[in-house]
Amino acid sequence: MSAKRSPLQKKIGRRKLIIGLVVAVVVLAAAAVGLLLAWQPVTLEGPAKSAVVQIEAGQGALSIGATLEKQGYVRHAWAFVLRAYLTGRASHLQAGYYQLSTDMATGEILDTLAAGKSAMRRVTFPEGLTRYEMSTILEKEKVCNLPDLLGAASDDEVLKVLGTNTPPRSGTAEGYLFPDTYYFTVDADPTEVVDAMLTQFKDKFFTPDWVPTARAKPWGGLDQVVTLASLVEKEALLDKERPLIAGVLLHRLRINMRLQCDATVQYALGQHKTRLSLDDLKVDSPYNTYKYGGLPPGPICNPGLPSLQAALHPTATDYLFYVAKKDGSHVFTRTYPEHLAAIKALRGAQ
Repeated sequence: MSAKRSPLQKKIGRRKLIIGLVVAVVVLAAAAVGLLLAWQPVTLEGPAKSAVVQIEAGQGALSIGATLEKQGYVRHAWAFVLRAYLTGRASHLQAGYYQLSTDMATGEILDTLAAGKSAMRRVTFPEGLTRYEMSTILEKEKVCNLPDLLGAASDDEVLKVLGTNTPPRSGTAEGYLFPDTYYFTVDADPTEVVDAMLTQFKDKFFTPDWVPTARAKPWGGLDQVVTLASLVEKEALLDKERPLIAGVLLHRLRINMRLQCDATVQYALGQHKTRLSLDDLKVDSPYNTYKYGGLPPGPICNPGLPSLQAALHPTATDYLFYVAKKDGSHVFTRTYPEHLAAIKALRGAQ
């Protein structure tokens, strides 16, 4: 039989037990505090870092945690993995592109990845860009690849979304990709991107006065209006001058005078040049309005609403020429000698 413990021994045993329990509680409390800190955002004060992070198909919680720790979006991979399993999200993390920030807590990041909240990109297109320039921006923003976007920007999409009876003469959606601010997911379907821009064109441009106004035009319908608007977009800087410039171009068309727009030559060349050479003006392209009469085969850019409205409502004028001033406005003249005099006067003033 074991010897009975004395009261002193019992007291010492109880004290050791209490101390052990206290130590255990302290250790557990410290571990809990450490875990809570491990789940805190990487950036608690000051500016946070934000970027699109790719989670690839087949990546599990362990791999994702390692990726996020390496890129600086979670404090510790093990803390991310532990929380993923404790909350039941480990098997629900989805592949994709996500906009993450270092001021997001681990739980917030897990919520984003488990819900498949793919990153959205805010993309703003200024007026006057070509479909190629728009595609370049979209590729840079990781929305979709340039070749895929160009392939989706076809006349088939224009016919489907706008419901027009006649396809664009150019065979592309050039001119109908409305310049505006859009929100697209990263790695988006290029057809959906094009559809969104065409739908915006439809919503902004197809107002009640569009059909009767277009029918009143003796020189063409929708595609001709958009083509004229694209020239106005490139030729005019000030909104107040757009209807008058549209009127000048329309007056030239009516008397079978060549439009002679530098912007159409630049479109034919596929590049912007500050000053065109005589050889540039001789380029053999149907878009060269120095060489060929009438409107070019299609729009040379994607015009904004002011230019579209100017093409619909041009100012009636007998002006045939205009030359740009330093402030972006123009001097308008009726005859070629007047035009040459205006050029000489402006050059003398510079």
